[in-house]
Amino acid sequence: MTGTFTVNDALELAVVERSGFIESRHAGSAVVLSPEGEVLRDLGDTRTPIFPRSSLKPFQAVAVMTSGVTLRGEDAAIATASHSGTAAHVALVRGLLARTSLPVSALGCPPATPTDHAARDELIRSGAPRERVYMNCSGKHAAMLLACAANEWPLDGYLDPEHPLQKRILDVLERFTGERPAATGVDGCGAPVHAISLHALARGIQKITTASPSSPFALYREAAALTEASREHAWAVGGPGQPDTVAMERLGVFAKVGAEGVMVMTAPNGTTTALKVLDGSSRASTIIALRLLAAAGAVEDDAVDAVQTELDLWVMGGERRVGRIRATV
Repeated sequence: MTGTFTVNDALELAVVERSGFIESRHAGSAVVLSPEGEVLRDLGDTRTPIFPRSSLKPFQAVAVMTSGVTLRGEDAAIATASHSGTAAHVALVRGLLARTSLPVSALGCPPATPTDHAARDELIRSGAPRERVYMNCSGKHAAMLLACAANEWPLDGYLDPEHPLQKRILDVLERFTGERPAATGVDGCGAPVHAISLHALARGIQKITTASPSSPFALYREAAALTEASREHAWAVGGPGQPDTVAMERLGVFAKVGAEGVMVMTAPNGTTTALKVLDGSSRASTIIALRLLAAAGAVEDDAVDAVQTELDLWVMGGERRVGRIRATV
């Protein structure tokens, strides 16, 4: 059975401090690319394939946007989102479906409740059931369905790796990353997820996030539009207090978290990092990425210091803050 790198191939990326005592350590791997695409730092095993999980969403969104579907502004942002299910997020997803009169039941992602606490509490009080539209990947799925409708591809089976839409996504992924996936699995939302190296992931994300809106190639023009939309409408990519949203709103970076400890991030100058926390925890991934970019001189240390207070990194003892999660890179 193939899998990700082992603990022997990983390096410490972050620690959890409680009352001055290091309680836990997060090990993993990370790569940092210069604005020109050169490797600035290579920590741990960055060549063994990993599942990027939701960090693949930018590639999936660009594939949709180059398949006859115009997505701009908030619509583009929700297509690449891991959203928290607020009313505003749900309205965007329903709006995408309404373009071709598709019902919520057409979504292939599982029913869920919002991850946003206020939205979830409101749903529970109302007695309404879990719905697919609340699932954090519903924007991606709605966009995928639009691509199917635009190309007269079957709606049924749109998550099958052999479906024309999924073949299109795979082609876009390979074009941006320059790497053929080592394996294909099923993501938590039911969509195919492809295993690639952190080097390939960083390279592909950098190409998307530094693409020119005036490129002669539609693939790069759409990538530029997606990046601009995500930065301008960061609330749609995550939600109130969500790490991606906080990082983008405060520092102007492009950030996209992936489940199981994956994170990709590009600074305004193009410096890009991709990382994987080996134990699968995402609690430290944003601060690790920010510290890596700061160490490369791409963002200011003081700015990262200010942002980390909003990232829910405190370790609590009763109702008191007695420690924090901090990056060690």
